[in-house]
Amino acid sequence: MVEFALPKNSRITVGKTWPKPQGATNVRAFRIYRWDPDSGENPRVDTYYLDLDDCGPMVLDAIIKIKNEIDPTLTFRRSCREGICGSCAMNIDGINTLACTYGLDEIKGDVKIYPLPHMPVIKDLVPDLTHWYAQHASIKPYLQTATPAPATEWRQSIEDREKLDGLYECVMCACCSTSCPSYWWNGDRYLGPATLLHAYRWIIDSRDEATGERLDDLEDPFRLYRCHTIMNCAKTCPKGLNPAKAIAEIKKMLVERQL
Repeated sequence: MVEFALPKNSRITVGKTWPKPQGATNVRAFRIYRWDPDSGENPRVDTYYLDLDDCGPMVLDAIIKIKNEIDPTLTFRRSCREGICGSCAMNIDGINTLACTYGLDEIKGDVKIYPLPHMPVIKDLVPDLTHWYAQHASIKPYLQTATPAPATEWRQSIEDREKLDGLYECVMCACCSTSCPSYWWNGDRYLGPATLLHAYRWIIDSRDEATGERLDDLEDPFRLYRCHTIMNCAKTCPKGLNPAKAIAEIKKMLVERQL
């Protein structure tokens, strides 16, 4: 379970409860965080009821059904519906995950849905990821070379390519960073698990020629070393990746180059 960052001096209030579907026998309650900055009102939790016999199996299916058939003002992000784009990341039943891959059958009781914790909220379930994306851009997540580009492609051995497994699969959903207490308290300076996982992916890429510069950029009391190996990042990643291991490997590389 994780906490949530709310607008300053505000409190969550009980919102509107929508009627249950008539004649339904398999009904589930959905308690969803709502906040509209233009309204001037406090955040609230609205309650909706769905007939699960007339709904898709995933949490995203339920949210889309609520928006399409009950409350068109509900705001959230979604795109691929296949666990690839990372757009529908939110906190579901106390877990940061993707709504499109999280099954309703994995939840007991009422379904509680909040935006990703400890991030500014734009509206309802939409967090403001501007700063988070800027941090990702700061590690230069692209191939850097001094050697003239080849006529066709940068070649890489099968063994070197396999080193990137468990890193490149990240879908930039921000579930890991927003589950990390170190990022909650030092997000202005600590890069967080997602960005550092991507940094490591480029540091160990055999085709990249800026390893030294990348390590120099990370050797900082806050950018890297605020990680205290709490492991929330690995536990919550919907793709099964391990950002904590990547961070530990960066720390190890910094130590080894000083020996």
